[in-house]
Amino acid sequence: MATYPEDCLYTREHEWIRVEDDVGVIGITDYAQEALGDIVYVELPSVGDHFSQGEPFGNVESVKAVSELYMPVSGEVVEVNADLTESPQLVNEDPYGDGWMVKIALSDPTELETLMSASEYEEYVKEEKKK
Repeated sequence: MATYPEDCLYTREHEWIRVEDDVGVIGITDYAQEALGDIVYVELPSVGDHFSQGEPFGNVESVKAVSELYMPVSGEVVEVNADLTESPQLVNEDPYGDGWMVKIALSDPTELETLMSASEYEEYVKEEKKK
């Protein structure tokens, strides 16, 4: 069974964000990586790119499909996980650790209030699985 860290917030598109000092670390959830299967390629934005909440910021390609990544909150990309270029499987192996994707400087921290807690996300996933 998937676990969802309590120190992260979650989107309905299955991204997570962990905020430390107004910088958000973003990745996809354990549920998302498991549903995608073996990830073979990750396309990420460049440092300095700006995104609005809900805007696509990249793609994840797996043996099953290509899925867009959606920004949980608005902000500017301050760091990209370059290790994913050579080792995209890190997303499968450690989605909340080494498999992180981008770090952004939050432009509107109040947007965090629109995201789900770990327990809310867990309930959301249960409902998704019933469909």
